[in-house]
Formats: sequence, C-alpha cells, structure tokens
Amino acid sequence: MDFSAKLFLASVVIVLLLVVSESLWSGDNHVHIEQVNSGDDLSITIEQKGEDNKIEFSTDHNGNTFVLSQYGAGNTISWVPYWGSGKSWGGDIDGINNNLNVEQHDGATYGGHIWGDSNDVDVYQHGSHIHYLDIHVDSVTHEVHQEGDGDHYSHIYYYNTSDSSNTDVTQKGNADHNAQIVLRGNQPTTLTLLQQGSTNQSYSLTQYCVTTGGCNISVTQGN
Repeated sequence: MDFSAKLFLASVVIVLLLVVSESLWSGDNHVHIEQVNSGDDLSITIEQKGEDNKIEFSTDHNGNTFVLSQYGAGNTISWVPYWGSGKSWGGDIDGINNNLNVEQHDGATYGGHIWGDSNDVDVYQHGSHIHYLDIHVDSVTHEVHQEGDGDHYSHIYYYNTSDSSNTDVTQKGNADHNAQIVLRGNQPTTLTLLQQGSTNQSYSLTQYCVTTGGCNISVTQGN
C-alpha cells in the first residue's frame, strides 16, 4: 500500500472517530466498519443516539457515500444475516458510486448488499421493522419508507437484471405489513407500493419486464 492510500485510510478512520466518538461512550452503542481490499473517495457519516444501537458494516470499491443515523434502542445495520454476512468481501455495500442513506429510530433492522454501481438507496424506518435488499444491478433509485407501530417487513432483490429501475415502497399504520418484491427483466420497472391502515397487509410480486421502454406498476392497499 503506497503512502497516499495509507493517508486516505487514516483520514477515513479519523473522520469516523470524530463523528461517532460521543455516541460510542453512551449506552453501549457499537460501530464496526471495515473497508475490504481497496477503495478511494469513501464518505461515511454516522449519528447514533439512545442505547444498544449497533452498526456492523463492510464495504468494497470506490466512490461510495453512506449516511447512517439511528435513534432509540435496539437498532442495527447489517452484516446481513439473511444469506450470510458477506463481511469478508464487503458484502453490505459492494460496488462503485453508490449512495446509501438509512435513518432508523426504534427497533429497526436494515440489511444490505448492493453488487452494482450508481445506485441511490434511501431507507427510513420507525418502529419494529426489518428491511433487506440485494440489488446486483446498476442505476436504481430505491426508497423504502416504513413507520408506525407493528412489524413491518420488506424484502426486495433485483438479479439478472433491471437496470435503471425505480422502486418506492411505503408501509404505514398499526399493522403487520409485509412486502416481498423481486424485479427482473431486460427493461426497467417503476414500482410504487403503498400499504397503510389498521389491518394486516401483505404483498408478493415477481416481475420480468421485457416491454421496450419499461414497465409501470402501482399498488395501493389499506385505509
């Protein structure tokens, strides 16, 4: 490793220590971030408040930007348990020029793993939620918005392929909502799913879009 690479890694560590030092010393919060192999232009911002928040995170490749915020208690971000951690190869975010912004409040879990480039992922969770995604595609705009009381759950993965797709999933209310979505095909898909209300909602979708110019799907349920 040459001197410039060492200097870059040192600067990343210093920034992380400055950002999270206050939270690390209050309420047994935990931060473990590991940059696997090599990578330039990595930007990480972390804010934790409350107790028992945990960030276990590994990344690989260049130009990624991560903004991770957690409030309350019992939050965690990744070393994804659903198909294995992928820690050793940067499995939480693996790709180039990906933007990740996760804000979790109380009792939330976030997964991860993007084996693709130039993806924008926004996840906001409030309450008892679980969301994990595998992408493996490029140029996807992905938003998940879960809030309120109850056990919300969302699992979305793209493989083989749906580049340039746009996915927006919102689950609200005092219910046990559920969404499992798989988007594939050689053309992009725009999906908007909204589940809200005081009754249980559930949805599962598998999409193979081959329509020239892309496919559009919109689902609304609940009160």
